[in-house]
Amino acid sequence: MEKEVRTTCPYCGVGCGVIAKVAEDGTVSVQGDPDHPSNFGRLCSKGSALGETIDLDGRVLHPEIAGKRVEWDTALDLVAQRFSQTIVEHGPDSVAFYVSGQLLTEDYYLANKLMKGFIGSANIDTNSRLCMSSSVAGHRRAFGSDTVPGTYEDIELADLVILAGSNLAWCHPVLYQRLAAAKAARRAMKIVVIDPRRTMTADIADMHLAIRPDGDVALFAGLFAHLISENAVDQNYIAEHTGGFADAFAASATISFSDLLDLTGLPAMQLREFYHLFATTERVVTCYSQGVNQSASGTDKVNAIINCHLATGRIGRPGMGPFSLTGQPNAMGGREVGGLANMLAAHMDIENPEHRDRVQRFWTAPRIAEKPGLKAVDMFKAVADGRIKAIWIMATNPVVSMPDADAVEAAIKACPFVVVSDVLKNTDTTRHAHVLLPSLGWGEKDGTVTNSERRISRQRAFLETPGEARADWWQLAEVARRMGFYAGFQFASSAEIFSEHAALSAFENNGGRDFDIGAYAGMGSSSYDEFQPFQWPQPEGGKAIETRFFAKGGFYHADGKARFVAVNPVLMDRTDPNYPFTLNTGRVRDHWHTMTRTGKSARLSSHIAEPFAELHPRDAIDIGVGKADLVEIESPYGKAVVRALITERQARGSIFVPMHWNDQFAARGRIDALVAPRTDPISGQPASKNVAVTARPFKVARYGFGLSVEQPAPLDAAYWAIAKADGGWRMELAFDEAETDWCSWCRATFAIAEDIEPLGYADAQTGVTRLAFFAGDRLLAALFLAPEPVPVARNWTISQLVANHTDIRKRFALIAGRPGADKPDPGATVCSCFGVGVNQIVAAVRGGCHSVEAVGKQLNAGTNCGSCRAEIRGIIDACLTQAAE
Repeated sequence: MEKEVRTTCPYCGVGCGVIAKVAEDGTVSVQGDPDHPSNFGRLCSKGSALGETIDLDGRVLHPEIAGKRVEWDTALDLVAQRFSQTIVEHGPDSVAFYVSGQLLTEDYYLANKLMKGFIGSANIDTNSRLCMSSSVAGHRRAFGSDTVPGTYEDIELADLVILAGSNLAWCHPVLYQRLAAAKAARRAMKIVVIDPRRTMTADIADMHLAIRPDGDVALFAGLFAHLISENAVDQNYIAEHTGGFADAFAASATISFSDLLDLTGLPAMQLREFYHLFATTERVVTCYSQGVNQSASGTDKVNAIINCHLATGRIGRPGMGPFSLTGQPNAMGGREVGGLANMLAAHMDIENPEHRDRVQRFWTAPRIAEKPGLKAVDMFKAVADGRIKAIWIMATNPVVSMPDADAVEAAIKACPFVVVSDVLKNTDTTRHAHVLLPSLGWGEKDGTVTNSERRISRQRAFLETPGEARADWWQLAEVARRMGFYAGFQFASSAEIFSEHAALSAFENNGGRDFDIGAYAGMGSSSYDEFQPFQWPQPEGGKAIETRFFAKGGFYHADGKARFVAVNPVLMDRTDPNYPFTLNTGRVRDHWHTMTRTGKSARLSSHIAEPFAELHPRDAIDIGVGKADLVEIESPYGKAVVRALITERQARGSIFVPMHWNDQFAARGRIDALVAPRTDPISGQPASKNVAVTARPFKVARYGFGLSVEQPAPLDAAYWAIAKADGGWRMELAFDEAETDWCSWCRATFAIAEDIEPLGYADAQTGVTRLAFFAGDRLLAALFLAPEPVPVARNWTISQLVANHTDIRKRFALIAGRPGADKPDPGATVCSCFGVGVNQIVAAVRGGCHSVEAVGKQLNAGTNCGSCRAEIRGIIDACLTQAAE
């Protein structure tokens, strides 16, 4: 009998509702939940492919010590004993937890409770530090609390939506689709994108401000001064509900217009047009994400934005307000329970002695952390220099995602005791674990998450528990009890933990704190099972409503007023001629974080299968890099080798490289190894968007493209990138030697038996070699080599892994790397949902499909998740422009 379960997507902070269906044969399909108020049935490409990522391939299913399987009791006893011993010998601050926005709120709550209330240290931080901690710091400076004032509906109601440092189309695709639908319904709506790159999001924009890296403080400080000079501020709101206005104005008034042009890099007319648009539009929402947060001035950027909304009183009303878009599914839930090193649970402040006393009494804790702990970058520095001697890493992969990643790896490798809880056995981080604990994955675990608009939803289990995997909260409770903290950790279910979390939010609150979900204190398991998504706050006895904050003041500073924050724009000194380029890191459409989940899906890898660097055409010429060449990028901290993607969407002097690739999927793709451990002085968030680097061609004797049915052995190549494909694996290769025994290389790499003869050829004059191995009517593996990037119809060639090759002509077509005239090459994948390639879209446009809707009607492309609609629009425009020339 088919089982249907309502749950929540585990990817970005949009928090989409998902309906998972488990068929009688165990296969899982997913669709968007039409009743969930975050997405109303929409899903992006990643969410649509969730059913393809839940297999047990590569899972860690049993506890391990030093790589050997052990019983749970043995592993848990060792963790408790080593942590307890380290604390006795070196004090509470000698241990640390590094946790993740992939954890559920219940997991997060117990990790924070154990570390801050029972161990007595605040050395617990999270990978959310890397994506939204500047927003937290900015909120707390301005509002007195970490409060997101508005709701997703505001984005649809606004007359002007500003997207600052947000590639919404790729990083929050469902919100992008909601925005696109709102603009289609109200043509008067204006959209401004502020980003050094012309991303896919810019294709929907009325104005794209190609700002200099880190020019945001100047841009919004200049806007603040402009609003005052044009008398476009709300004097009553400022007088009644804010403080610090004069100081903020004095700071912004020192910036001349010529300074603004230099600091932002924007044309004068465009700057004036943007300022006029903001000043004359009442309903304005400013959405900001990593491009704002991931900066050494990230907190000032956030406050510069908030200043403009406070000055105009455009906050907390429908269609108005600053809006922080979080990156991870439960970054907000982690903030609620104090998952950051400088916060306490339930939005209380670790620096406040009354708050510390309140939390300690509620927990009946033996001690409470009395000062902020080490933030992520400083935490791993402390691991490196020996101050931290035992660390527990949960549901994250810092060897890939942390700045100065090679130094982080060295620190973890040298740490006396490392515990890692994860779902996969082989990651860049688990390889250094002394104790590896098997955790539950999406579809197996049970709890809650909070999205960017303060909406709490349930993640529900619909799969059987694999092997001996256990929930992260269970692991923490078991270790806590073994450390002697039995009374505080007697939880039998995630429902009991959530109930305590809700009760703490209401404890001695009386409206004094923004986060209050006391209505859910004492919730039983049946109510928890039936839990419907809701927005906080929901105090006990209160009516469940959709809530905005601050329209009529009511801020959380002691005087009830908001604070304007004086900000001063400072640009990074870029005078070192050895590192003339600016590296900007970020995400791509179809992959997530370090690919431990999306890397399992052939469909998601079909869009972009290897790490790449976006370069402006003139920059590519200057450094001698051609189309699809390999480029080596270097900073003082490390090197990476990636594929060159030459595009005018990129600004001159800048390079964009995605952060997803790890040592399992690419030879030298860990781009965060190049990022300096430079942080915002207030939030501690790393500056991952403005990194000084140099770039040069990577010398290659032979480029290669390969495919195989079986996962290849470790690849003996100067460069490689591997990805799942339908029916097997695909790989991009480069070799520093032109001559080798390629047949033997294939046999060793693809495990080809000696009695299987290759089909193919080698041309000594052109340097082209092509080999294919067949067993009966089945292709086992193929390798294509050339002195330049291999010109093979990749998607068609990959499809031959599942084709029947009884016909000898098909085998020769494969060697050619091109389909016959009766089988057109679909080209590179644009629409992952339906496997539609660029050549198919071009053909449809030439056949008369001159709109995204027309292409969708003919090919289905763009009609499911919609994440590819901007790319389809770009292809249509390019075709029509070419036809008009």
